[in-house]
Amino acid sequence: MDAQGCEEPTGQAKITPAYNLPCKYVLHTVGPIVQGRLRQTDCDLLASCYRACLELAAKNGCQSIAFCCISTGVFGFPKREAAEIAVQTVKDWRAENRSDIRVIFNVFGNEDLAIYQGILGE
Repeated sequence: MDAQGCEEPTGQAKITPAYNLPCKYVLHTVGPIVQGRLRQTDCDLLASCYRACLELAAKNGCQSIAFCCISTGVFGFPKREAAEIAVQTVKDWRAENRSDIRVIFNVFGNEDLAIYQGILGE
């Protein structure tokens, strides 16, 4: 276990069967915990979460993936910065890998929705 009591290292991902959920797999990732000022290390770890999940999804033949707002709840990552990292990381990964995997950003509330709509130009 790491210092925060999580079994998986921050920034990595793992895949498990979805069992009774309406999907084939569940991807698990541990985002960074932000305490105080946002650091570049936090941003790099968050981007790593998205890349690791995308790699696992591609490796397992997934045609789509849905991301929640990783680390923005009790982990304290600022919402706007997290959304910017999420969108840019996904765009970069898809371009680098020439992937057409469908990516859904699943948000928690209206504030998150407005942030993602602004970034995505919707």
